[in-house]
Amino acid sequence: MEEAVRDSVAEQRERLMESLRIYGGHYAEFGRRFAAWLDLHSTDATAVLEIAAAEERGTPLSPARLSERISLSTGATTALLNRLEAAEHITRTREHSDRRVVTLRGGAHIQERADEFFDPLSQRLDAAMSHYPPQLLERFETFMADLNTAMDSHLRDQDSVTPPPPSRSQ
Repeated sequence: MEEAVRDSVAEQRERLMESLRIYGGHYAEFGRRFAAWLDLHSTDATAVLEIAAAEERGTPLSPARLSERISLSTGATTALLNRLEAAEHITRTREHSDRRVVTLRGGAHIQERADEFFDPLSQRLDAAMSHYPPQLLERFETFMADLNTAMDSHLRDQDSVTPPPPSRSQ
C-alpha cells in the first residue's frame, strides 16, 4: 500500500511540476517582452523587476543581494547597475546608518512602466484566482512556500558538491 501512495504522489508531482514549468516559461516570456518593451537587455529588465518588487515589498535590495538574485558576478552586476542608473531606471542611495551600504531603488518612472505593462495580466490573474476560496489560495501559498524551501535546500546542498566531469562519448 505504501508503494502505491508513493507512486501516486510521484505522478501528482510530475503533473504539478509540468504545470509549474509551463508557468515558468510564461513568466520568462513576460520578462522577455517587458525587456523588449523597455528596450532593455533581458538581464537588465530582470534586475529592474527584482529591484522594483523588493522595493514594493519594503525590503529594497543591495547590489550584492541583487547579484545573488539574478546570478551575476559582482563585476557584471556593477556594469548592469551603471547602465540602469545612466538610463535613470534605478538609483543607488545610502540610507543605512552604515554609509557603505548601498540601497537600490527604482527610478521615478519604472514602477509606472511596470504597472502599465503588467496590470492587464494582473487583472486576468485576479479574475482566474477569484474562482477559488481564499482558504484554498492560502493553502496553495503554503504549498508553494514548501516547494521553494525544498528546492532552496537542494540547491544549497548542490553548492557543496563538486559535479562529476562530463562523460565522453566514444
